[in-house]
Order: sequence, then structure tokens, then C-alpha cells
Amino acid sequence: MNRIIVRIMKIKEERRKDSASVKRTESRPFVRNRCGWRLPSFVFSCLLLPAFAFLARAQESGTVFNFLNLPVSSHSTALGGKNISLIEDDISLALQNPALLTGVSDKTIGFSFMTYMQGCNTGAAAYGQQVGTRGNWGVHARFVGYGSVKETLLTGEEVGTFRPLDLCIAGQYSHLLSTHWAGGVTAKFIYSHYGPFSSVALAADLGLNYYNEDIDFSFSIAARNLGGQVKRFGNSRDPLPADLEIGITKSLGHAPIRVSLTMVDLTRWTSKDYFTTGKKLKGGSIFINHFVLGAEWIISRKFYVGLGYNFRRGYEMTAAGSSHAAGLSFGGGVNLKRFKLGIAYAKYHVSAPTLAFTLAYNFQKD
Repeated sequence: MNRIIVRIMKIKEERRKDSASVKRTESRPFVRNRCGWRLPSFVFSCLLLPAFAFLARAQESGTVFNFLNLPVSSHSTALGGKNISLIEDDISLALQNPALLTGVSDKTIGFSFMTYMQGCNTGAAAYGQQVGTRGNWGVHARFVGYGSVKETLLTGEEVGTFRPLDLCIAGQYSHLLSTHWAGGVTAKFIYSHYGPFSSVALAADLGLNYYNEDIDFSFSIAARNLGGQVKRFGNSRDPLPADLEIGITKSLGHAPIRVSLTMVDLTRWTSKDYFTTGKKLKGGSIFINHFVLGAEWIISRKFYVGLGYNFRRGYEMTAAGSSHAAGLSFGGGVNLKRFKLGIAYAKYHVSAPTLAFTLAYNFQKD
């Protein structure tokens, strides 16, 4: 079939033919078309307005819990590391935009693992389940372990070792607002422990997604990491890496190609928000560093390969002295009926490349 159709859309068509009374499947557009009801979307918009006011004051310099900006999904990693609009039956994508949880099959469990810088690994586990015909709830946990680190005094004397740890435990809920619109929210408990210092924070993500099945077009907006510290590392209160992101995903007519464009860091427009070697960034460079591009070749219903470029990561990695494949990422995946596997390559640190793996399984009975 020449026209690219999202894999879950095909499943939808097959089950629609089987029975009009079949229970809700993994295809979110299928659910939306069956609902036939509308909840005023301004209700969710009212939740986003305070978030925008909060984000307007957000600055990246001096933020803590920056591990929250690392991708969890290998699919997202392959497409540049930031994607909030990809409509797939992939529970790990919902960690970047809770509204995408409505596209995940009932009773799905997923695991992710990623090598970060040398001696540092990060992983996540997630579970999602449908609620009636309109909602989905989910839970997930993610961690970053930095290995064993030497503990020294101000004099340089070694007094032992410690193992730094970042941890986030979260609950999610998404809801179908109308035929094309879905909204979601994530509540997070965040904990970091670095030797004698530790900190606790509470935060939330808000997401909104529009999806038109007829033209295979998706638009999303997400406000992420809204919150603050409950327990500080020291005497000063440090901000969380709050962010506002906008993204679109669209298939290219009859070609088996799907492209994504994501704008990130939309509250950061000054040179001090970026890593530089002393040079002041010009307006054009700052503007282009807000973009993440991704493209996929949908080989079949079961296989895909993706390629991405993150302009900001490419610029900052080059400035740090690592120009090899800076900003570039790629990967692929296998999507079977119940089992899904993905792998991706990227580079987030000058010390080592990154490999990301995602595994998911669906327990829903036919």
C-alpha cells in the first residue's frame, strides 16, 4: 500500500470491519471517532495559561534536575531527542507529552535503557492502562546512575566514595477532549542524592495534542517540568528546567516518509542560555538552535528507520570540541502485534556516544 498510514491506524481499520461493538483498541483516532462527544477544550487551555506565565520567567542557567531533559524513548532519540507530536503505540513517548498516552494500547508495559557519559547509565520503566472509552492512566519511574565517584575535602584529600543518583517517579492521566483533541497531565516526584547533599522537588507536565487521521497530521504543545524544590541542596533555591515545546508531525503524501519538526526552549532567547566558548550568539543562531528535525522511513507495518538532527546539541557539542556526528542521531525499530523493540544512536556528551534501547509488551487479550 503506497500511502503511508500509521501502523495503529491500520489496526483500527481491521478491527472496525470485524465489529462495531468491539472494545476500545490501541488506536487513539479509533476511540475518538467512536466517542462522538465533545468536552470544551478551553477547560484544558485554562490549565495551560498559568503554565505559560510560569515558563515566561524560566531560565536555564542554574537549574537542577536537568536529567529530566534526557529522552527516554529510543524512537524519540532517533529523531533528534525531542518529539512531542509522534502518534504511535509507544508508551515511552508519553513521558515527553502526556497527551500522547491516549494512543497507547491498554495494559502496556515498557522499559528503556540508555548509556550516557562514561560510567553513567539511565533507565526507565512505564505502565499504561485505559479507563473507559475516553481516558488513560499510567505510571513511570526513571533514574540516572553516575557510578562511583571519589569524595574529597577542599584540600584535595580523598575521604571515600559515593554513588550519585537522580530519580523521578510519576503518574499520568490523558483524556480525549473531542474527535481530534487530547490533553494530558503528569505529576512528578523528583529526588537527587549527591553524597552528603540531597534535594526533593515536585513538578508537573501539561500536554495538548491535535491529530487529524485523514491527512495524518499531528500538532502538540507541551509545558514541562513546572514546579519547584521542596527540599533544597543548600541554602539557595534552584529552579527546575521548565520548558515550553511545540511540535508537528506529518506524512508526505503517498511516500512512506514521515517528518517531524519540534521547537524547544521557547522561553530561552538569550546567549547566556547556551554553552559557548566566549562568543556571543547572534539572533539567527539562537533562533535555529530552537529546532529539532526528524524523518522516518516506514518500511512496513512492522519496521521503521529514523534520522534526526538537534541544532542546539550540534552547536554546543561542536563548541565543546566534539564535532564528530554532533547533533546527529539515527535508529530503527520493530513493531509486532504485542512486542516492540527499538534502538537508537546519538551523542549527548563529549566523553562517549549514547545508545538507547526501548522494549515494550502489551498484555491485552484479543
